[in-house]
Amino acid sequence: MKNSLVTRFKIGCARLWPHPLAMGKKEILLSSIGAGLGLMITGWISHFVLGEVNLWFIAPMGASAVLLFGVPNSPLAQPWSIVGGNMSAALVGVSTSLLIADPGLACGVAAAVAIGLMFKLRCLHPPGGAVALTAILGGPGIHQLGYSFVLYPVLLNSVLLAVLAIIFNNLAGRRYPHQLAPAEAKPTGLPIDAVSITRADLHEVLMQGELFDIDEDDLQEILQRAEQVAHRRQNGAA
Repeated sequence: MKNSLVTRFKIGCARLWPHPLAMGKKEILLSSIGAGLGLMITGWISHFVLGEVNLWFIAPMGASAVLLFGVPNSPLAQPWSIVGGNMSAALVGVSTSLLIADPGLACGVAAAVAIGLMFKLRCLHPPGGAVALTAILGGPGIHQLGYSFVLYPVLLNSVLLAVLAIIFNNLAGRRYPHQLAPAEAKPTGLPIDAVSITRADLHEVLMQGELFDIDEDDLQEILQRAEQVAHRRQNGAA
């Protein structure tokens, strides 16, 4: 019994340590350089447009940069995600700060409404949660802006960063933004059960390109479950 508890404890501790990210050194370098350049240029342009007297940059843009340049293939990192997500979250945050005096309650309500709205508008963007809270907790400078906060700096920062992400990622050979496929891709070549894909196979392929925001084990499980569904479909059609 004691050995069993010790084993479970060790397994539980091991799960706290994440798997290494399946990403090549080139992609890591591109992600780092892209995020740095994107934030610097966005900050400079915003500063030039808005001037010293206005709030010209907000911290959540750093989180947006991680997504746009680090995992540009993610649905959470597409141009509409950052622009629509940050704008809708800012609108919710400003409205909530005006309607609810208690900061704690306002933050909870703003986060809940912002997430639901981003899902509805198909622009879920995690940094949007921070944008909503910034509108509430950002201090007098942000509160004085009122609904102008939605347009500047939020909209201005978001649009600039999205445009720079499009330019940089395409110059780096990345497909960005990701477009919806016009039609379902038809399977070609070998039958679906001809080869079993291992985790090592997935790792080798993932190391050759951009980072996907999904663990290799989870991806393998999805492929295996999809293969089972395909087998049932084929057997049912036979």
